[in-house]
Amino acid sequence: MSRLTLEKIAALAGVSRSTVSRVINDQVNVRPEVRERVQQVIDETGYQPNQAARSLASKRSTILGLVIPRNVQSVFADPYFPRLIQGISLVCNENDYVLSLFLFHTEDEENKIYPRVLNQGFVDGVIITSMVSGDTLLDQLKDSDMPFVAIGRTADMPDVSYVDVDNVGGATTAVTHLMNLGYKHIATIAGPADVRAAIDRLQGYTTALAARGLQIDPDLIVRGDFSEASGYAAMQQLLSHSPDAVFAASDAMAQGALRALREAQIGVPDTIAIVGFDDLALAALEKPALTTVRQPIQRVGKLAAENLLDMLQNGVDPPRRLLLPTELVIRDSCGKKG
Repeated sequence: MSRLTLEKIAALAGVSRSTVSRVINDQVNVRPEVRERVQQVIDETGYQPNQAARSLASKRSTILGLVIPRNVQSVFADPYFPRLIQGISLVCNENDYVLSLFLFHTEDEENKIYPRVLNQGFVDGVIITSMVSGDTLLDQLKDSDMPFVAIGRTADMPDVSYVDVDNVGGATTAVTHLMNLGYKHIATIAGPADVRAAIDRLQGYTTALAARGLQIDPDLIVRGDFSEASGYAAMQQLLSHSPDAVFAASDAMAQGALRALREAQIGVPDTIAIVGFDDLALAALEKPALTTVRQPIQRVGKLAAENLLDMLQNGVDPPRRLLLPTELVIRDSCGKKG
């Protein structure tokens, strides 16, 4: 008979590998009937757990942490985060892990709480999202030896594992689509200057314009913070510069732009075309329905959690670095320029 492993015991018992590990290590969060079934398989097969692995497993909390730094103030209002968290929690549930959410609202909270999380064994690993340039949390994670995965590209840290989407390519495709329809005076509502996704989407905007020999007009670049309110304010500012199309770096900001245009009684797409980024549920429900760049938000969360669990099992090297494709979803908010 081939060598018995936790995976084989789990398959025979009809449970997950982590449940078998919990039974072997006498952890309490296993239902009695499941514990009995696993123990019966162990007894019948004569399985002997590796003592070194058992010792290591006993030190684990079976908790993963999701860290959302203080720069994110709209986590419960932004539809992006529920979809991301859903993807992470699905993987945690499938593997009998608990997901713990860490929200920081001030720098003092980060400085006080985060070192305790890292140093006292509260979590086995961490997923960190919505990083800003120069965020010290990444440095703290690296210094702590805590396994972690970043959601978002970390170009200046080649040894950090991350899951991201092709923000540059997605934005380039969106703006190129507008130019192919005949629009030439294209504005953008960009995200914050210190957020990686916003930086990449603005790069995609400028790359597309430059490829067609169009000048980059600073007056046509207005920043928001990914919220609907900031998109509304940015669109009001852009109106004095008479764009014929706008690429918004998030669906929420595109929604705000549409609201501003409705209030100004400016037709979309008859006078100004709009394209967003995300493909949240609200995009298809807008009037007109929003053309947008679809990113696989839930899949990003799932892959981040799966990679983190793999790192806990097999080590952090080599770094896992995934860049997922995006897709332009064409709806009614950008028509052909007459």
